[in-house]
Amino acid sequence: MSATLSRRRLLQLMGTATAGAALPSALAQAREQAAEPVRKVADGAPNILFIMTDDQACGALGIYGNELLKTPNMDRIGNEGLRFDEAFVTTSVCAPSRASFLTGLYAHTHGVTSNGEEPGWYEQMGLRHDQITYPMLLQKAGYHTAMVGKWHIKSMPTGFDHWAILRGQGSYFDPQFIVNGAPVRFRGHTDDVIGDQALHYLQQRPDDRPFCLCYQFKAPHGPWEPDPRFYDAFKDVEVPLPPGFGEPQPGDAPVAFSKTTQEIAHMGDFFRDNERRKAQVDPDLPEEERLREVFQAYVRNYYRVLLGVDENVGRVLDFLDEHGLADNTIVVYTSDNGMFLGEHGFYDKRLMLEPSIRVPMLMRWPRGIRAGGVDDRHMVLNVDVAPTLLELAGVDAPDWMQGRSWTPLLQGEPADWREDFLYEWYEYPAVHCARKHRGVRTRRWKLIHFWEQPDEWALYDLENDPLERDNLYADPAHAATVARLQARITELRASIGDVDPPGHVAPRLQPGKCPA
Repeated sequence: MSATLSRRRLLQLMGTATAGAALPSALAQAREQAAEPVRKVADGAPNILFIMTDDQACGALGIYGNELLKTPNMDRIGNEGLRFDEAFVTTSVCAPSRASFLTGLYAHTHGVTSNGEEPGWYEQMGLRHDQITYPMLLQKAGYHTAMVGKWHIKSMPTGFDHWAILRGQGSYFDPQFIVNGAPVRFRGHTDDVIGDQALHYLQQRPDDRPFCLCYQFKAPHGPWEPDPRFYDAFKDVEVPLPPGFGEPQPGDAPVAFSKTTQEIAHMGDFFRDNERRKAQVDPDLPEEERLREVFQAYVRNYYRVLLGVDENVGRVLDFLDEHGLADNTIVVYTSDNGMFLGEHGFYDKRLMLEPSIRVPMLMRWPRGIRAGGVDDRHMVLNVDVAPTLLELAGVDAPDWMQGRSWTPLLQGEPADWREDFLYEWYEYPAVHCARKHRGVRTRRWKLIHFWEQPDEWALYDLENDPLERDNLYADPAHAATVARLQARITELRASIGDVDPPGHVAPRLQPGKCPA
């Protein structure tokens, strides 16, 4: 993995940013700095196209090894640039992760800790209007900024010269948008509407300054309703079952895994609530066969909506080519979180297991990144995107950001890079009933703590148990590893200002409508 510019030369051109250690008062510092002047970008600063899907599993692209799903336009970004194989999110659900991409902060710091689906959640848990985001800093530095597609944060966008966002979760057909504050309904499939809106912005934007476009799809989020032109795709394809499909949770697995409602067995109602889906699963099949049919229908529809995303990614990439913009446009492609596609018997996300927290991460910039690179060694996070894009644009990244710029990785000379990261999950009780937990992931080990009383722990050896089926927490042979990782969780929490007050006692579990 290398680049066409040396790190020294790139920093001379782009300016050095400081995206270092987090401070406990990061949010307060961010608000204090909102009014401070920002250095204007130099001539020739790169354009930025940030593409985000919703709930796209890392394996749901051709470039990551999927042989059934053809995604030539997504793949093109990685083939013409860089593919990260170790990319993760710090909270695996839509709104918190999206806010982390924007701010470079963990969810407990920026305050968007849930999707707003559990009791007691209020509108003010959206991003505050004075919360600094990377588009806001780019805008102050002279970029023309736009947000198109799925926003899904409980506040209106700030820091954008133009925005056209889905209202809430949005619908797959004839979606209602809010365009610069005004409600507008568009006709067509949402993948295509979002593509149309992105092209409209690119055609109308001022051409005397660089642009930053956040281009964000609803797909492949449920309910997985493809455009009719894709109805026949995968119709005769048998999707391979993931290892262990249909098996019960191992006896040493945390009870929390069996208390969620995101098992594929719970998807039955989804295949009874409209005529087209009803025809995809025979309700009279024996339970074991029916579970397999539900899985097949789920993944086929999931793949179908991604075909529409891929087409619309291609439309925008073609526009960049046709207008001479591709060479100096940084393109980032990712998802707000991963997704279970039958692993552990689950769909959805939330839990700190690999299919949920791992995301695709592709980056292309012909002027600064050599084509065909693969980074399979360094763990990169959603909180890294903001400081990375700011540094590459020549804008100083605030030192309170909790992510780190990837610039050293792009240059192939990482003197010091993270060996682990902290995961956090707060939304409970809520949709799918994933209990509150946090944990640490290293290259080999993962330790998960469900911290409401009665608490539970899980330890997985990712090197020897990549499917995370064998919980080693209670094995005396691994007591030293457990102690080391428990201490590391405490250290990582402290480093980002997540510290329990003296005398703190974890609350008892309050399941609400969730299984106790």
